Amino acid sequence: MIVDIGGESDAIVLTAHVVTLGAMVRALKSNGRLRLTKMGGYPGNNIEAENCIIHTRFGQTFSGTIQMSEPAAHVNKELEKDKRDDKNLEVVIDEKVGNEKEVEKLGISAGDFISFDPRTIITKSGFIKSRHLDDKASSGTLLSLAQMIADNEFELKRKVYLLFTTYEEVGHGGSSGIPKNAVEMISVDMGAVGDDLKTNEYKVSICAKDSGGPYDYDVTTKLITLAKDNKLNYAVNIYPFYGSDVEATLYAGYDIKHALIGPGVAASHGYERTHKEGLENTLKLLVLYLKKGV
Repeated sequence: MIVDIGGESDAIVLTAHVVTLGAMVRALKSNGRLRLTKMGGYPGNNIEAENCIIHTRFGQTFSGTIQMSEPAAHVNKELEKDKRDDKNLEVVIDEKVGNEKEVEKLGISAGDFISFDPRTIITKSGFIKSRHLDDKASSGTLLSLAQMIADNEFELKRKVYLLFTTYEEVGHGGSSGIPKNAVEMISVDMGAVGDDLKTNEYKVSICAKDSGGPYDYDVTTKLITLAKDNKLNYAVNIYPFYGSDVEATLYAGYDIKHALIGPGVAASHGYERTHKEGLENTLKLLVLYLKKGV
């Protein structure tokens, strides 16, 4: 979805992805359970014992649980050692089915999507815990930005588009739909937390380099300068295993300047956590950048 939120002259695109990690039915098993295939990259242990929903191609939904094929500790003494992969993990459907034909009668087949229970919790202390904060947190931040502009809280100094993509987690989310007058693009995505990275859930993270290489020097430097001069809680980071929508845009052949920022999100691609302060710092940096103009 591309949204024109106003302004004139050379355009900047702010993008966030609404695609999330999930799975798809790979095959119906003889025991009445489902073999799955991953959508996006995550370790199998991050979905073990999670509730899920199977979405058929014909509008039906069925609840289920993702379990190991032998999940009972009283039965399987090797449970801790078993590999969490698509051979050992399976979807147990909450229906009275015991074989492949009974599952077929429900209307479930290979190619049906499987979504995971996000288990969203917002605490009194401001923490937001949920699956899929990558990148629903930043998508919500862009909606807040659009609301500020609709309420005339500040005037745009340039043309601004919001782009919400649906294929980022599989690598080609920002490869199409870019307006012809776009000269610059910022991915608003999650800031990875961990190892030697300096970000946390309260900061806006500015990415200088990820798996695809360095981000545009000028744009990244402007973002860092604005964050520093305005005393935002921020960090500059290198993400070792990461790709973004705007990199897909470059790979598709668009000639634009590019950057990446986002709120710090802990436990990425699992049960994630951020804080309202991280979202606020991200929103503040975006507003400062748009106020500055081209």
